Amino acid sequence: MTTLIEVINHGPIRELRLARPPVNALDTELCRQLIHAIELAMAEDAHGIVLSGSERVFTGGMDVPHLLSHGDDKHKLLDTWNAFFGAVRTLAESRIPVVAAITGHAPAGGCVLALCCDYRVMARSADPSRPYAIGLNEVQVGLIAPEGIQRLLRRAVGVHRAGVLLTTGSLVPAEQALQIGLVDELAEGDLVVARAIAWLQNLLKQPRQPMLLTRAIARADLHEALHPDLIQLDRFVEAWFAPDAQNALQALVARL
Repeated sequence: MTTLIEVINHGPIRELRLARPPVNALDTELCRQLIHAIELAMAEDAHGIVLSGSERVFTGGMDVPHLLSHGDDKHKLLDTWNAFFGAVRTLAESRIPVVAAITGHAPAGGCVLALCCDYRVMARSADPSRPYAIGLNEVQVGLIAPEGIQRLLRRAVGVHRAGVLLTTGSLVPAEQALQIGLVDELAEGDLVVARAIAWLQNLLKQPRQPMLLTRAIARADLHEALHPDLIQLDRFVEAWFAPDAQNALQALVARL
């Protein structure tokens, strides 16, 4: 089995680096390996996790060609989406703090993973004319963002702004993402992971049990947002086969 997650220990902090070139697209296997890596980090008593990506890209989101390769097989399609939402829930329900080291672009599924983390450090755009971008652009590729995913964005940027971003399927530059609260900090590209580790190290100086219990209370709404009733995966998969969705997805693949 190909290893799609690189594990790097920084003392009690474990970095999980997505490693599926060229853009860390999220397929069934990568999502399953991410679930396992998070669970293993907790089992081996890591005190915190940094989730990182590659240079210039955190993750390109769901692997659309992989999804389309399932054709009309709803079982395989559900399997892939269950793996993705399983990874999302595992991040959200992590008993230890997780920081997203957003090393570059983070559209769609990449943004969802980041929204499940305690803190988000994003790379400052190296070229202002081609800025790194983050957001939930599902509408642009013919998909519907479920209520639970919408709640994750509202939690970060507020109800009205989230509604505008979701309806337009907008990706926002890193610098704007900082201004609206979608990310918490910007750093130079080669310092993103270091800044994520530094934030965790500072957090871990707090009395451990009070910090963890307070964190659990603060993140209760995040757990609630990812309840299956608010994702409605069967309904989501049905919408996948709608003509508008298929046309938009095929157009996306043609541009890749």
